[in-house]
Amino acid sequence: EVQLVESGGGLVQAGGSLRLSCAASGFTFDAYAIGWFRQAPGKEREGVSWISNSGASTYYADSVKGRFTISRDSAKTTVYLQMTSLHPQDTAVYYCSADPDFTAIVAGIVELWGLGTLVTVSS
Repeated sequence: EVQLVESGGGLVQAGGSLRLSCAASGFTFDAYAIGWFRQAPGKEREGVSWISNSGASTYYADSVKGRFTISRDSAKTTVYLQMTSLHPQDTAVYYCSADPDFTAIVAGIVELWGLGTLVTVSS
């Protein structure tokens, strides 16, 4: 079964850290770019970070640059999002997505999504 499963969300105080995981299965992991997106209550989904299929290229939204780090582990078919210096504005459901086309991933125009993990940052 093709699927993405996010984990690692939770409640953290402002300034704290969390590491999200996106476990992939059912497809050729090394052929797919992976993206993290988030959706806060009452807001549209926004892109957070993206990593190419090889891991050689990574990109970040301006709002998280310098605070979040994306990485991938081929042996574990998992992508991570290390989040530091969290702000209350980072509160959202975080989703990962996968697609062979990196342009499609950045645009969020993909079909494969996980169910999300909730991150709540208290002030």
